[in-house]
Amino acid sequence: MTQTRPLAPSDRAAGPDPEGARQAFLLLRTVFTVAPILFGLDKFAGVLTDWDQYLAPWINDLVPGTAHQAMLAVGVIEVVAGILVAVAPRWGALVVAAWLLGIIVNLVSMGEFYDIALRDFGLLVGALALFRLSTPRRTTVPAERAG
Repeated sequence: MTQTRPLAPSDRAAGPDPEGARQAFLLLRTVFTVAPILFGLDKFAGVLTDWDQYLAPWINDLVPGTAHQAMLAVGVIEVVAGILVAVAPRWGALVVAAWLLGIIVNLVSMGEFYDIALRDFGLLVGALALFRLSTPRRTTVPAERAG
């Protein structure tokens, strides 16, 4: 009968788990593809909420047209961002992160919806994680460390 013992730190492989990183990448890529597309399409359908309420008055004053027209433009941008994540996750992740930062600034500047701003901050961190997981790994040792 073979006895088992917990793995000691020295028994574990050094470095990140490549399969876990691949799975994390796929999860984040899927979420940051599907969510922006669905939220963008809902700007036209209005099933989830009244999106116009989330546009800060000062931003509404800057953009042409009504708040509703601005939110329709936002919907188009969100759909494009989701598609970009699907086809070019590294760059799409940065676009989504920047977009989320803009949403956070918009919501905080209104003095309300702090709960949604905090949620979007978490999503921004997830988008940045997707960017890092999408960044090609170096296969060579930098010259300054090679000697």
